[in-house]
Amino acid sequence: MPEDELSRSSHSNPGKNLVNGIKTNPASNSPKSSFSVPVGPPVYVDLAYIPNHCSGKNTDPEFFKRVRASYYVVSGNDAANGEPSRAVLDALLEGKSQWGDNLQVTLIPTHDTEVTREWYQQTHEKQQELNIMVLASSSTVVMQDESFPACKIEF
Repeated sequence: MPEDELSRSSHSNPGKNLVNGIKTNPASNSPKSSFSVPVGPPVYVDLAYIPNHCSGKNTDPEFFKRVRASYYVVSGNDAANGEPSRAVLDALLEGKSQWGDNLQVTLIPTHDTEVTREWYQQTHEKQQELNIMVLASSSTVVMQDESFPACKIEF
């Protein structure tokens, strides 16, 4: 392709060198390169299921900074795989502390695990400070005139 055509094609393609809408360097488009994701506004939802059975593989404080829920469901019950993860429960505290408002948050563990019990006991003061309530795994949830055990919340 002649040089003047190459120049025109790059000017006529405004999306060139964009990855997820972010301008990138053509030389750094390899999968190993990293780029900064711009901070967007948080998303507010009534109920959020903590991804991957509350495993630390995909959930960090950034999740809780961006996904702000009135209720978070913790479904992990596999200690051998780190589910639920203490790091994720701590990430909830860290992420919620960044909200700037003190909205009530309810954590719904669907199983009674040693990790959630220890986390609850060791961070109870911080939970109260951040307006986080943790339901017992045997709790009942009422939604739209229907009542059922918290452990039955499924997607």
